[in-house]
Amino acid sequence: MKTVDLLLVEDNPGDVRLTEEALRDASMPVNLSVATDGAEAIEFLHRRGKYKNAPRPDLILLDLNLPKKTGPEVLSDIKCDPDLKRIPVLVMTTSSEQDDVQKAYSLNANCYITKPIQLDDFLNVVQSIENFWLKTALLPER
Repeated sequence: MKTVDLLLVEDNPGDVRLTEEALRDASMPVNLSVATDGAEAIEFLHRRGKYKNAPRPDLILLDLNLPKKTGPEVLSDIKCDPDLKRIPVLVMTTSSEQDDVQKAYSLNANCYITKPIQLDDFLNVVQSIENFWLKTALLPER
């Protein structure tokens, strides 16, 4: 069974822990890497500095509200880069504002998910991401 490399770009330690917890029970092996701000995410994706041996993610979960470089800036960088643009990017954020949804999709996000507040709902969302994006959808080869 193939291991899926997932990059979580999230500055909230609680949401990182919840995502780790939800993926711990995944039916397939997931290698989760975490970037805690937008600039770190770009360094990771371009394999610069301490990330020179970073795995190329099969899927990216991206928060919009990030320090140093915003989620939309990161998304734009990814989707404008010929080596990165095929990686599916799922925006997972607290905002349900239509302006944010429109902007994310105009920057070629593959999906927009509003983070639930309740623990069980959050775990269910991560499991639904696993069920669709890791089990059902065919991802591009690295």
